[in-house]
Amino acid sequence: MNQVTISEEDRRALGLWAADCVERVLPLFEAKAPSDIRPREAIEGIRAFVRDGKRTGRLRAVAWAALAAARDVDDPAATAAARAAGYAAATPYIHPLATPHQSRHALAPAVYEARASELAAGDDAAVGDREIQRAISHASPEVRELVRRMPPRAPGRSRLDTLYYELDSALRG
Repeated sequence: MNQVTISEEDRRALGLWAADCVERVLPLFEAKAPSDIRPREAIEGIRAFVRDGKRTGRLRAVAWAALAAARDVDDPAATAAARAAGYAAATPYIHPLATPHQSRHALAPAVYEARASELAAGDDAAVGDREIQRAISHASPEVRELVRRMPPRAPGRSRLDTLYYELDSALRG
């Protein structure tokens, strides 16, 4: 299987971009589950990684915990927001494999942030499209170059597939 080069600087740049994207939708989760701090801890964990550059067991644990929080909340927008946080905290763990699965992990925080935003707006696709454009405009050159090293995403049938494809295509441009 082909591999891509992923440096620690790449991982930090990706983590910072992911945290910046996701933080925008944490209030959607917190409004539905105010006592559940797991998604917020995931964002704090990825920000600590960006500062310190150390992948720790705690970072992996808060990523998994945020994904569990997504399963525990009964609101689609809040679920997507918690998933975004979990995927953001997991970005330092993407593998250097040239597979669509790994590119999915790199792009998931921004995609789930966009999906959470559009679900909160009554499933308004225009809202999600604007959030994808925002994520594109805030992506650093390092994030763009990392995405270019991975295989391109193919268009799919679901709304999530569309968001992934739009984000992937634009970051390559």
